[in-house]
Amino acid sequence: MKIVIVGIGKVGLALTKQLSVDNKVTVIDEDDQLVENIINVYDVMGVCGNGASYQVQMEADVAHANLLIATTSSDEINILACLVAKKLGVHHTIARIRNPEYEKQLRFMRSELGLSMAINPEKATAREIARVLRFPNAMKLESFSKGRLELVEYRLPEHSALDGVRLSDLYRNLKVRVLICAVSRREETIIPSGDFVLRAGDKINLTSSPYELEQFFRHLGVFRRRATSVIIVGASKICYYLASGLIEMGMSVKIIDRDEQRCVHMGELLPKALVIVGDGTDNELLHEEGLEQADAFVAITGIDEANILMAMSAARQTSNCKVVAKINRKSLMDLVSNESMIDSVVSAGSVTTELILQYVKAMENASGTKLKTLHRIVEGKVEAMEFTVTAEVPFVNVPLKDLNLKSGLLLAGIVRQNGKIVIPSGEDALHLNDDVIVVTTDTRLQDIRDILQ
Repeated sequence: MKIVIVGIGKVGLALTKQLSVDNKVTVIDEDDQLVENIINVYDVMGVCGNGASYQVQMEADVAHANLLIATTSSDEINILACLVAKKLGVHHTIARIRNPEYEKQLRFMRSELGLSMAINPEKATAREIARVLRFPNAMKLESFSKGRLELVEYRLPEHSALDGVRLSDLYRNLKVRVLICAVSRREETIIPSGDFVLRAGDKINLTSSPYELEQFFRHLGVFRRRATSVIIVGASKICYYLASGLIEMGMSVKIIDRDEQRCVHMGELLPKALVIVGDGTDNELLHEEGLEQADAFVAITGIDEANILMAMSAARQTSNCKVVAKINRKSLMDLVSNESMIDSVVSAGSVTTELILQYVKAMENASGTKLKTLHRIVEGKVEAMEFTVTAEVPFVNVPLKDLNLKSGLLLAGIVRQNGKIVIPSGEDALHLNDDVIVVTTDTRLQDIRDILQ
């Protein structure tokens, strides 16, 4: 596909890196040095100028593009860039829009301005944090088939009951049906077979229904109930979206921020939350506000280093508190994740990038088999895709043991048309209208018909 990316910040750069591998990409930015650097690093075209300008878009040959993605720091430029591109004949346009005021107008923008997708990074990040607070055992949690089947990332701690356990033995002896579909061990990413042996420190990705996942962690003796009391440090936009969502879920929320004006504003927006003016790095303040009794601690200030330090301090002071930190810099995020310093880390840039890549993947899948959902896991090295089985699939009703599947690929779950969850074995088969989850290291897979060798 021909793709134009307007704005080369963190998100634009990440998209350029990912999309330029298989697509013809043109980047537009007002910083000529930045454009030149990207042209030198990646196989892309570059145009210097305002991405919302008709002349600049003509120079970038936007009229012949399949997709334009606008990720500048200005909502207005992003919206206008998409509108100009639409008038030039681009069928798909995506805009990053942060201002909550525009949130109410998204339906109008889609219908009247032809905007294909609008992404609010803060709202999307808040949703990701809320998911792991709902299931605190998870480092990350993704849903398929309207929440009927979930994919959970979990790190095996030291002295875990699973350390040294062969997967075939685990499945044979376990009374609950889960499937470990991907493992990250140091720098290695593995789609495991039954002979694979788990080790402490492994990051495992497992799929099943929410109930079966809960039973699995109960069986291990490490299950943690959904958070009911949450302390959030940083009265930001993410805080507003997160706190309002948690309050709707019936949770008790305390918000701490140094800035008195922000606290007053947040208190007016969220009357059911307790908003406190104070320093989130002050252990005495956190102790007074009941950190030891809280179920979750979330650090989402604008300073990565402060979020890391607060989260690590909170983790040391409590035993069963779910700790989450927002980290924007990739180098810091990788360090914290690899060293197991914090339960869960999130990045608004990463969340935004993942959502856009999901949309692009769905665009590429123009075949008869419908791609419904896509999640990139294990730092983007593995894709978990949900397909609907249509009449075009030639191996419907064929037992899975009779299929010659590609290496590095696993069928991680099947959701029948009646809602029944199937963790596949060799005796199972795909039926018409099933939703099937395919986990693979082949990030170019686009069609369920391509799972065979």
